[in-house]
Amino acid sequence: MSKVVVVYHSGYGHTQRMAEAVAAGADAQLIPIDGEGNLPEGGWELLAAADTIIMGSPTYMGTVSWQFKRFADASSKAWFGQQWKDKVFAGFTNSATMNGDKLSTLHYLFTLAMQHSGIWVGTGMMPSNTKAAQRNDLNYVGSFSGAMAQSPSDSSPDEMLPGDLETARQFGKRVTDVTARFKA
Repeated sequence: MSKVVVVYHSGYGHTQRMAEAVAAGADAQLIPIDGEGNLPEGGWELLAAADTIIMGSPTYMGTVSWQFKRFADASSKAWFGQQWKDKVFAGFTNSATMNGDKLSTLHYLFTLAMQHSGIWVGTGMMPSNTKAAQRNDLNYVGSFSGAMAQSPSDSSPDEMLPGDLETARQFGKRVTDVTARFKA
């Protein structure tokens, strides 16, 4: 069985809910980045031992949070030794608005994965884009690069839409399935 980790930062709890859904689908271990941009004790070792690293950050001002960026900058030690080369990578994000420039965040995560010589996995999901589409449908936000969710800035993490959380869960399962192919 593959070792999958979800490393993420969450500012207000929405991205944490998404991380939990991704981890449930991927049967993954969560590694939260704290409010200062640090990993918990043993976090770097978990990343080194993982076959798959799924990264998550809220989208703030069109990119990852500064806490996630601090983690990314600290990963340069792993980069220098190519410790994460050929690992499977994927990413997810959440923002307050429907667009919110979330794709910029996913591009940041993709670039980080490529700098680590990783293998990127997208959602593998068709968007919900017919006249009959409802906001709570699977992949309603319509992302191919990674999982995206939208949570109004004045909403509680408990109010995240089940469709966004199910998209995250199925995304986590897809990443694990792809990892199994590469690690077989």
